[in-house]
Amino acid sequence: MKRGKWFFVLWLMACVCSLSSCIEEFEADIPEDDSDLLTVEGTICASQENSFILSRTQAVRSTYAPQMVTGAKVSVRGSDGSEFVAQPTDGYYSTWIGVLNPDVEYYLHIETDGEVYESLPQKPLRTEEIAEIIGVQNTPESNIDVLVTPEAPFEPDRANYYSWTYEETWEVHSEYTTTKRYDIDLMGPVIDSDQFPWKGWKDGTSSTIMVGGSPSYEGHHIQRLKLYDIDRGNERMFHRYSGLIHQRAISKAEYEYELARRQAGTEMGGLFTPQPSALPTNIRCLTSSKHVIGFVGCSMNTSEYRFYFNAPDFSIRRPPMEDKRLLLTNPSHKDCVRLLGLGFFLCEWEVSGTTGQIETAWAVESQLDVRYKGAYIERPDFWEDE
Repeated sequence: MKRGKWFFVLWLMACVCSLSSCIEEFEADIPEDDSDLLTVEGTICASQENSFILSRTQAVRSTYAPQMVTGAKVSVRGSDGSEFVAQPTDGYYSTWIGVLNPDVEYYLHIETDGEVYESLPQKPLRTEEIAEIIGVQNTPESNIDVLVTPEAPFEPDRANYYSWTYEETWEVHSEYTTTKRYDIDLMGPVIDSDQFPWKGWKDGTSSTIMVGGSPSYEGHHIQRLKLYDIDRGNERMFHRYSGLIHQRAISKAEYEYELARRQAGTEMGGLFTPQPSALPTNIRCLTSSKHVIGFVGCSMNTSEYRFYFNAPDFSIRRPPMEDKRLLLTNPSHKDCVRLLGLGFFLCEWEVSGTTGQIETAWAVESQLDVRYKGAYIERPDFWEDE
């Protein structure tokens, strides 16, 4: 028995040794320092202000934000000799571009730190209008999905690619509203519905660029593609919500760049995460072999579509609200004056028809003025009521 035990130990050690001889040490091919690379953000687009952001990357383990590039010379150039010079503002370079010629190729030209960079020349792409934006809630507990359908493609015989960004505005209400005011001289309530702004608005913008392609759609016509969703318990959906979708036709190369950039952003630090210098780009350095991060697209136009969602059309989850007003029964004039001195305002003054009993409710300014919720009260020019 003892002899058999030693035989088993020796056999196990031999197996381990033979297995270990088959394992080779793996060294990941990851550059130690992917810093100081020029990063370019922006798009060449007709009939609008074009802004380009220039920055430089920091070391992979750096805690510092990207360094903005100032003092560069930036311009949009065309193969017909046209040029639109961008004006610098702290790393932002902006220029107004009017009509672009569909037969001319345009590119971004950059001169900085003794180097010259240019994006590949390309003809501006036409962008279809947006046919429809709808909101879909698959179940009463689901978030609200925002789905887009572009108009039929100009070229249905080939794949079409788009990018989307959005701006959003939503209606906000104060915690309580009041149409009454306690008048000291009259020793009672008077109608005053303009004491506090109870309705306001907030704004937001998309933090990412959404992209989509048509290869999986019949006739290369994208139908009801999800752009983003809104939590049914978010204040954006409590009353009335509006979004402004910006749609732009892009090339397949720009589509692939955006996908790769998204992967790099969501998987940062993973073993197989692409390094910044490995991202596809259409920008090259003409004076050296330096890498560049970014992709400059070129569009003839950008399509816009504004839509509205109303809370009653969806299953909205509002947090339970406890009545935090101060409730008093049959307050005396002295009581009312004291409450006004303490910063309370009259919300309700109800008199019972049978007993003549007075029921009142009082609230402080932060509960009545919607601006305390971070909203502004100037009605947006585009805002439409239900």
